[in-house]
Amino acid sequence: MAEPIGNNITQEGNGPPELSYWHVWADENGVTHQTRCALSDFKEESVGGKAAPEWIETLLTSKANVVFFVQPVGWVGDWHPNPKPQWIVTLSGRWFVETMDRTRVEMGPGEVSFGGDQTTKADAQGRFGHRSGTVGDELLSLMAIQLDGEEWLGLKPCSFK
Repeated sequence: MAEPIGNNITQEGNGPPELSYWHVWADENGVTHQTRCALSDFKEESVGGKAAPEWIETLLTSKANVVFFVQPVGWVGDWHPNPKPQWIVTLSGRWFVETMDRTRVEMGPGEVSFGGDQTTKADAQGRFGHRSGTVGDELLSLMAIQLDGEEWLGLKPCSFK
């Protein structure tokens, strides 16, 4: 049985860890969903020099933009798709993401989400993509790694391993 190490990492014995993340995606009808996935292809290796081996997963190599966001208490981003396919890491504070299927996920420090809902379509209520916003009474800080390239559009849930 895999042992929880943190709020999104598990490991069985001394084997490779799994890092869970939420994947926001749009189905063939343009309706958005969230699926809990895990990165699990870690290899034990050194980053070089005299550094001891550690668990590393090189997920992708691509042109990317790194963007930091700080959102005030009470901030809400009404219905919108992610501007680009992007990995989002919560640095501090808490936030929520609500998709068109009415799934609402709250995340805190260290939790990860992949925003891949660029192919969303508006429903009868005018909703498209997702809503997101801060939770609680502190600022939210996020780091996003936005991916350039058509190959990242329309990925199905758990495409990353």
